Amino acid sequence: MNRRQSLRTLGLTALSAGAFLEACQPEAKPAVAPASAPPAEIPGREPFEVERDKKLQAEKFFTDAEKATLTLLVDIIIPKDDHSGSASQAGTVEYIEFTCKDEPDNKIPMRGGLRWLDLQCLEKYGQAFAGCSTTQQIEMVDAIAWPDKADPAMHQGVAFFSRLRDLTASGFYSSEMGWKDLGYVGNRPGTWKGVPDDVLKQYGLEGV
Repeated sequence: MNRRQSLRTLGLTALSAGAFLEACQPEAKPAVAPASAPPAEIPGREPFEVERDKKLQAEKFFTDAEKATLTLLVDIIIPKDDHSGSASQAGTVEYIEFTCKDEPDNKIPMRGGLRWLDLQCLEKYGQAFAGCSTTQQIEMVDAIAWPDKADPAMHQGVAFFSRLRDLTASGFYSSEMGWKDLGYVGNRPGTWKGVPDDVLKQYGLEGV
């Protein structure tokens, strides 16, 4: 699954694509600050919001094994290419963990989905997802990444992967790396160059 296929599934086909990169190793570290909770320094935030975010940041939800699997999965969804880094390098795993703590309704679907995935891989390949070869990992992802083509028996995996894909896109494209990947530059002041010549000519004000 290359970036073009990944972004087509995310509804972002206008973006450029790159070649598929083998899934990152679990120990890969984010290249930029994680796309997680906003810092306390942002103006306008109430003290209780700051304290709540600090509390959530201090909690741990995913196990190390679960985070290793998530790292592989998000990098299959948005791999590194010549244009930008991968989803895990943008801090997407940290974003997903914070979202699960911030919105607890995500906890059971995400943890249950990761366990479902490992059980499927154990049954088919004799290894949990993280221990499978890259080819096997992509084969398993392909079985659940396309809802219209998936076997009905894989519906639990399809639901899990759809949620994960949405969270991955949200995490990546709310990070600095994601902004740059989109070419977003933010608001910039304009430069006044005077009334256009054609407007001056229309009102007989040339040379005024």
